[in-house]
Amino acid sequence: MSGRRSRAALQVIGAGVTLMSLSLTACATGTSTPAASGGGSAPSEKMLIGIVEQQLGNPFFGAIQDAAKAKAEAAGAQVITANSKTAGDSETQVTAIQDMINRKVKGIVVDPANATALVPVIKQARDAGILVIAVNTETDPADAVDATFETDNLEAGRLTGAWAKAALGDKAPKVALLDYDLTDKTSKARHDGFLKGMGLTEQSPEVVAEKETSASVDGGQAAMENMLQAHKDINVVYSINEPMAQGAYAAAKAQGLESGILFTGIDGSCSGVQAVKDGQIGATVAQFPTLMGEKAVEAILQYAKDGTKPSGIINSGTVLITDKPAAGLDSKDTAWGLQNCWGTK
Repeated sequence: MSGRRSRAALQVIGAGVTLMSLSLTACATGTSTPAASGGGSAPSEKMLIGIVEQQLGNPFFGAIQDAAKAKAEAAGAQVITANSKTAGDSETQVTAIQDMINRKVKGIVVDPANATALVPVIKQARDAGILVIAVNTETDPADAVDATFETDNLEAGRLTGAWAKAALGDKAPKVALLDYDLTDKTSKARHDGFLKGMGLTEQSPEVVAEKETSASVDGGQAAMENMLQAHKDINVVYSINEPMAQGAYAAAKAQGLESGILFTGIDGSCSGVQAVKDGQIGATVAQFPTLMGEKAVEAILQYAKDGTKPSGIINSGTVLITDKPAAGLDSKDTAWGLQNCWGTK
């Protein structure tokens, strides 16, 4: 990730190619187990692959899981899926991975709810000969897993911050930050990147409001309503993702303040890009969750075939999407964004 890592293994997958972000669940058939509904042994002729995501109420996480599952099943593998219940819920993920070790999966795709909490159980999996691939969020240390497929989230945040700074022109910024759990490495990287792009720090007086909440439309709307009670002069809103930005826009619109605020998002979902086209969000950064999921499973399939292991952090791409381009920033318009978005169009 530019600005925070210098690993020789970093490899960029071209983002210009057209591409397709609670209870524990599982897709394997049989009797239930404490760690995953759908336990039991898989047929010997079928390879088992485990997918451990974060809470699926976030469509970004759901897109990763769906793509990974589809890729595995298309190759004839049997899939066990599990997801954390809430933000930072590493306990559920640990239990799921332990179950997958016991069921002798060939590989595990994991989106860590906590960068450090999963490291011991991941070591157990790798010691058992299981290939472990992280997606979306790297572990700490990053080499706790065999490889990571993720977006450069620091750069994604920087792009939205740089766009907002340029779009403001000579206006003094009054910034509101709509965050998600900042112990999550992805969330923290996006947050830090936005401030970097704006040329601000945590202590800058231009940051007039900050709220850590659920990364949802409702979360964004409630947080923005609260912020506007004290700061009706907010003119820039950073949002961890597009649903938060859409909720913030709705809150501002209800008070007739939306026209004076620049809303930003990150993810590149079809609904998010449509919100940019409709003028609700000024700019977003497209990421490619389906590519992360597909590439992670492809790595497991290759490992099963000939023992080849990927390594390092593989960047799946970041693209600024806006219909109001800023000088000096490469971007694509919403027509491109809607052709390359993920999720329901």
